[in-house]
Amino acid sequence: MAEPTQALAGVNNAVYRTLGERWYEADDDPIALLRAESRLRNPWLTRQIERTLGTGSRRVLDVGCGGGFLANYLAASGHRVTGLDASPEALTVAQHHDASRSVQYVEGDALALPFPDASFDVVCAMDFLEHVAEPERAIAEAARVLRPSGLFFFHTFNRNFLAWLVVIKGVEWLVKNTPRDLHVLRMFLKPAEVAAACARHGLGAPELLGVRPSLGLPFWRLLLTRRVSSDFQFRFTSSTRLGYSGFAVRAPLRTNPTGADPLLAERGDVPRSRRPR
Repeated sequence: MAEPTQALAGVNNAVYRTLGERWYEADDDPIALLRAESRLRNPWLTRQIERTLGTGSRRVLDVGCGGGFLANYLAASGHRVTGLDASPEALTVAQHHDASRSVQYVEGDALALPFPDASFDVVCAMDFLEHVAEPERAIAEAARVLRPSGLFFFHTFNRNFLAWLVVIKGVEWLVKNTPRDLHVLRMFLKPAEVAAACARHGLGAPELLGVRPSLGLPFWRLLLTRRVSSDFQFRFTSSTRLGYSGFAVRAPLRTNPTGADPLLAERGDVPRSRRPR
């Protein structure tokens, strides 16, 4: 997750280089919240790939893959996955936890991806765009390496007072060992900004789902202990005022006589329109 642009962004990305096995073990660190979010998002993302592109193995790039929560999950689901991160320390942890032993982990810069155009069916940037100074460049690079009708997935946070209060200050107050500037409000992105960047780089209007913590027993336990238990949960919601996940479809390339996109024509399907919810 740490990127070369971190000094410009003002976000403390260096913390991800120091976690080691705490990526998977710590309950007294905000990384435990990221694990809990992954438990919600990973199955959803896998279902969306199957719903949109059909069953079968797809080439997936996980940008800012960190400790491999998503990349390793997708590989275990049968996809051909490449995980890219600027932190060699995080990549070592991710590779160690790759049960499939199939993920290709690459150290690199999300703003200058070391891959050819149209080389992936799916590109993911989860909890990443708010960590770079030029998020639109990251979106542009994701679009560049996507095949026509491929999917761009993202998760980020809205820029407003409520998100500042809950996502930034709430985590600082309630979760032990939260470092300074883990998130910075000015780096958060409004949904309309993400949609506009997608449109400028050949991606369709994103489908969006809000994300918030579930207010069950694990949440109240967090308030008392400042630790994130293994049963802490997030849930999807219609509101995007805090965090939000989404995906956008790369514009299809219509070159055959029928006008159908080659990627979808392999399955005899036709493209479907995507609209934000």
